[in-house]
Amino acid sequence: MSNQNGRVYGLTILSPIIADEKATPSHDLQIRKYLASLLAEEDLSGKESPFALAPGTHLARLVVMDDVIYVGMPACEEHLKSKYLIFESNIDGGLDDYLRGLATRVPEHLDAIWSHCVGYPGAADPQRFVDYMKACQIETTFYFAAINDKTVTESLRALETQRAVADFIATHQGMETAELQAEFMQFAARLNSAPTPKPGSVHPSRAIKTGGRNE
Repeated sequence: MSNQNGRVYGLTILSPIIADEKATPSHDLQIRKYLASLLAEEDLSGKESPFALAPGTHLARLVVMDDVIYVGMPACEEHLKSKYLIFESNIDGGLDDYLRGLATRVPEHLDAIWSHCVGYPGAADPQRFVDYMKACQIETTFYFAAINDKTVTESLRALETQRAVADFIATHQGMETAELQAEFMQFAARLNSAPTPKPGSVHPSRAIKTGGRNE
């Protein structure tokens, strides 16, 4: 099915945002402000995204969509009846279990975001939350996962191994063979015994050394 690519499930949810002219600031602006505060908190404190706390999250993205863009002929000019909160996520396992995990792990964040959406029941009752999110779900067409045969844990381990090996190569250039072999054996032992990185702790932007041992 379109929502599934290998072992990874592509979740797409569109929740209509409450349109209340008396709300100050408007509900869509309140969502934007809260999402911006989460991003700022991650940047300043290194705290992981709340969605990383839900088991099985490969990635999650939240976007406020004001309207669709008219690109000109031969397309028809159309407009949305309301603004929408778009939630996209790549996940392991079943959808119901994932959504219940969100409701159990980060209910305060869910309520702070989705309370501005039409019909949101809150996360206190996990089953009502699951039913609401599935009612807002649309099919993820043309879904493609870059890594579709590994779990979140396996992917995190692979990314950390890649980073560590790249750093080892960059910092051990020009070393004598015997010394290099001894250090690599120690490095491999440390890598094998290291705990799996926590979700949200491995970022593509993390620096990988490319110079010599003095860098």
